[in-house]
Amino acid sequence: MRQRLKYISNRALLLLFAAWAVFVLTALLQSVLALFGKAPVWPAVIMTVLALLFLPALWFGVVVPYLRSEKMIRHFIEGYIFSESEEMEQAVLTPSLQLQMQSVAQILRSPQRIDLNKRQAQYLALQNQINPHFLYNTLESIRGEALIAGLDSVADMTEALAKFFRYTITKVENLVSVEEELDNCETYFGIQKYRFGDRLNLHIEYEPEDFDTIMNCRIPKLTLQPVLENSIIHGTELKLGAGNLYIHFECTQDRLLIRICDDGVGMDEETLARLNHKLGKSPDAFASEDAGGGIALENVNNRIHLLFGDEYGMHVYSVQGSGTDVEITLPVTSSDRQVRNRSVLS
Repeated sequence: MRQRLKYISNRALLLLFAAWAVFVLTALLQSVLALFGKAPVWPAVIMTVLALLFLPALWFGVVVPYLRSEKMIRHFIEGYIFSESEEMEQAVLTPSLQLQMQSVAQILRSPQRIDLNKRQAQYLALQNQINPHFLYNTLESIRGEALIAGLDSVADMTEALAKFFRYTITKVENLVSVEEELDNCETYFGIQKYRFGDRLNLHIEYEPEDFDTIMNCRIPKLTLQPVLENSIIHGTELKLGAGNLYIHFECTQDRLLIRICDDGVGMDEETLARLNHKLGKSPDAFASEDAGGGIALENVNNRIHLLFGDEYGMHVYSVQGSGTDVEITLPVTSSDRQVRNRSVLS
């Protein structure tokens, strides 16, 4: 579509510039004839004025509308959907092109497309479980051998790792409850305790009267654990002495606020500004990964944006030498249907 518009417009511009060149040459010819007294002066004046007025008329009447149309089409291709027909009319699109863009926008908004994408994602997730199940079964075998050998600590660690891995590969839906996500965090933290021992402490905080609402909220799978892992690797692991991690929940009328804090080494202002700049950018389907191979904060933040919209997401606060707080803002959602409706409206 964009290439066709450019193809037609480029040739129209060539014709218009050729017409302007004719005006210029005619004006020069009439000026020369008038100079030698072989023609009256007024044709030369008229052709000169037309040649001078032709360029601004060409710019504002043809080039500017074309650039506006091309910009709108580029934004449309990048995924921005125009809701008002006036916006399209301002771009001076042809009726046929307008109709095509409106039809595509209607398809993109349809719940059927969202459901289709979800089913396709679930299919790919199920397909990708084939090889990971081999690793999960191997961990169970190692645990059995450790129990036979009397290595209880090895068996417990392997069981925790198998439980964590099973959660990762078997929960194919987009959303899980906060309770399920917290169970996974505690499993992950239990594995880390074998490494850090009493150096690492986890505290989960919430208002007792909000317990049921918080635990039943639906959030994207693997929202908390990657942030917790990031806090351990880049925060408490690098400090001397014991480290404390906090997962604090706060529930308002329509928002769930989650703050994951550590008292680790923190980060400088430049690093913090660079990280928050990345988190503020548009969702990237190919979000980067941490150096340790885990899911990066950008990945978690992008999934929140894609599911709930740009008004939700993640922001990081940090003071070097004192620790880091990662604040996650999510809607209070108790069912997948609410998220689907929210995705259609956003």
